[in-house]
Amino acid sequence: MEKETTPSQSEWLIMEVFWAAGTSLTAKEVIGKICKKTDMSPRMVRVLLNRLWQKGVLRYTVDEHDARVYHYTAAKSKEECQKEKSRKFVESYFEGSRTNAMAALLQSAKLTKEQFQELEEILEQCKEEECDRT
Repeated sequence: MEKETTPSQSEWLIMEVFWAAGTSLTAKEVIGKICKKTDMSPRMVRVLLNRLWQKGVLRYTVDEHDARVYHYTAAKSKEECQKEKSRKFVESYFEGSRTNAMAALLQSAKLTKEQFQELEEILEQCKEEECDRT
């Protein structure tokens, strides 16, 4: 079985803190920010930080003045994680068929004319990019 490399739902909350901050944070700083928004315990935040590091989503450096303090930074952007999560979702639930996945999402959504227009523009852009690759 393939090793999981994308954030779980709880881990995603932690990553949102990093992506919003755009800088390195200590576990204490993350705990301070996340515990204001959720009922997550400080211990659970530390466990999730470790899991994110193991998945390669976070990296850290040890504080030069205190070896007990780690400075964490995002190793993957939000966009990278979204793309990877989407790819795995399509593989898991739609047997790898992007067409079936898109059709299911579109058929279950109630979109405005503006949203359809935006999707058409995205499709056109993707077509042009594909043409450039061939």
